[in-house]
Amino acid sequence: MISALLIAAWAGICAIDDIGTQMIRRPLLIAPVIGLILGDLETSLYIGATLEVMWMGVGNVGAYSAPDIISGTAIGTALGIASGGTATAVALAVPTSLLAQQLLVLYRSSIVYLNPIADKIAETGDFSKIFRINYVPMCIAFLIRAVPTFLAIYFGSSTIDVVVEALPEGIMDGLTVAGKIIPAVGIGLLMLMMMKKGELWTFLIAGFTLAVYLDLSVLPITLIALPIALIYDIATQEKVVVQSSAGNVEDDEDYEGDFDL
Repeated sequence: MISALLIAAWAGICAIDDIGTQMIRRPLLIAPVIGLILGDLETSLYIGATLEVMWMGVGNVGAYSAPDIISGTAIGTALGIASGGTATAVALAVPTSLLAQQLLVLYRSSIVYLNPIADKIAETGDFSKIFRINYVPMCIAFLIRAVPTFLAIYFGSSTIDVVVEALPEGIMDGLTVAGKIIPAVGIGLLMLMMMKKGELWTFLIAGFTLAVYLDLSVLPITLIALPIALIYDIATQEKVVVQSSAGNVEDDEDYEGDFDL
């Protein structure tokens, strides 16, 4: 009971962060806290890392609401630790996040009605009341993550099983396929954002070679990449400085040429 309340409260706090600074809403940070609450930090780290890779590039784009990674991580991690497996956590996190996604759509659609109220208050010049209006969506965001998380953890995975069994078989097959595709899509989206320059692909090839052909894990590859990235960053900055200095020299020559007799 107490563990379920603490985990639900943590999910609610992460929900508030999701509409604010967005610093602790990622699976890699959500899962370890749940592991500390349940007394199994090691398993929670495995689960958090797995879910982080799976949802690495998932985010809201325009009016699209992405699957709720907060509820999925909280419920998946808690029930995964209880059942003792990362596979169970992933299997529960995917449908849970998709179910909670519908709550997010309703939440974001409903808080739009606060805008006219804020406009009327703004006309009075009382901005303290406008600030207090923000507590309404914060409380709703807290509840739509905390309440389902508490119910799922308190009543166990059977609650989710009942909801999942009520879904058509075609939807469940689609969720299974999506669970396999999402990690590749997430990494692909991340690569599109990061790899803007052609030379950065050489680092991808180097990392692939170290991982596949030398069978190195993430930590040694990171330690090898760190000094290389530092050297690349220093060389890039020096190149920018040299180009800037050359541009200034040309400008000075043109400026002096205007007064050449």
